[in-house]
Amino acid sequence: MVPYNGVASGGPSVIDRSRIQDLAGRYDTKNAKIGVVASHSALDTCDGAVEEGFRTVAFCQKGRERTYARYFRAQRSPDGRLLRGMVDEPIVLDRFREVMDERWQSWMRNNSVVWVPNRSFTSYVDITAIENEFEVPMFGSRNMLRSEEREEQQSYYWLLEKAGLPFPERIEDPDRIDELSIVKLHHKQKKLERGFFTCSSPEEFGEKSEKLIAQGVIDRETLDTARIERYVIGPVFNFDFFYSPLEEEMSPLELLGVDWRFETSLDGHVRLPAPQQMSLNEEQILPEYTVCGHNSATLRESLLEKVFAMAEKFVDASKRHYDPGIIGPFCLQTCVDKDLNFYIYDVAPRIGGGTNVHMWVGHPYGNSLWRKPVSTGRRLAMEVRRALEEERLDEIVT
Repeated sequence: MVPYNGVASGGPSVIDRSRIQDLAGRYDTKNAKIGVVASHSALDTCDGAVEEGFRTVAFCQKGRERTYARYFRAQRSPDGRLLRGMVDEPIVLDRFREVMDERWQSWMRNNSVVWVPNRSFTSYVDITAIENEFEVPMFGSRNMLRSEEREEQQSYYWLLEKAGLPFPERIEDPDRIDELSIVKLHHKQKKLERGFFTCSSPEEFGEKSEKLIAQGVIDRETLDTARIERYVIGPVFNFDFFYSPLEEEMSPLELLGVDWRFETSLDGHVRLPAPQQMSLNEEQILPEYTVCGHNSATLRESLLEKVFAMAEKFVDASKRHYDPGIIGPFCLQTCVDKDLNFYIYDVAPRIGGGTNVHMWVGHPYGNSLWRKPVSTGRRLAMEVRRALEEERLDEIVT
């Protein structure tokens, strides 16, 4: 395959964008659909799509399909008016990765499906296959999806450094831990979840890691490649942004909203008084950081300038190193220290995981900007609608 022009030096080869643009050029613009893997932020994507008049397709995995195929299944009147729900066509597969089968790729192209990637898509489907073999027009930046993997040489940390953006200081050797730090690695049993833990010294690193290995939470091999960072003490804000390559008059960069996470069993720990925390047994005392939900937030207005400045730097760096740069939704996940300094600890170069909290009611900032309820899902559907109407779909797909 021919790589994109401008892919970061040493980065992976990605299917030629002109091939995808050619496929998009054959779409029935009056009957285009929005497609997604039925997990992560699929409900927000589908909810926003039907608000903008699209039919929706959700590829479900057997055993996990009822949310989409039954409880949020769309019901329409004979004339097509939506009466309830948001998932028009739930397609049940044995495994999510079967969405890569040529049968389904061909079906999506024949049904003019614009694909919206989410984290479940890149978690359950091989990322190299997505880059090279998924011949379906994808809304967003296909060549940036791999940057989410912390193990990659050109991960989002690499891009943040190129952009001159702040992120927590990395500690290369556990023996150099001299203050509260966080160790980032995958969970041993729950392969797609976190096995994170905190420690303040080399001794505590050794003690906690051995306990977690014994409990089956982490393994020694993954621990050897873990990323250790100085812990930034402060609240967490996940900023849900949108960048429009179609916008020519107003700012192409939009802040839609802010969310923050509920994490198990960490949030259970912080709800306990100190004496109860101290009485927890070996199996309970070390919290886990598995994300299980989100809530909405706003930010002190005097800090918004800092947030927009970070996002502008990120967009500029993405254009320099990952041509054509970020397209559509992205999320900068940050923490704020006591001096009101932001540190970016994670980046989602696609729709964020916390956007379901805003579906239907919209994001506070997105609503105010567009003067109507605008969630991330609806905002991306608005962009697809505009691209179709202006015959510019080729500008937003990769």
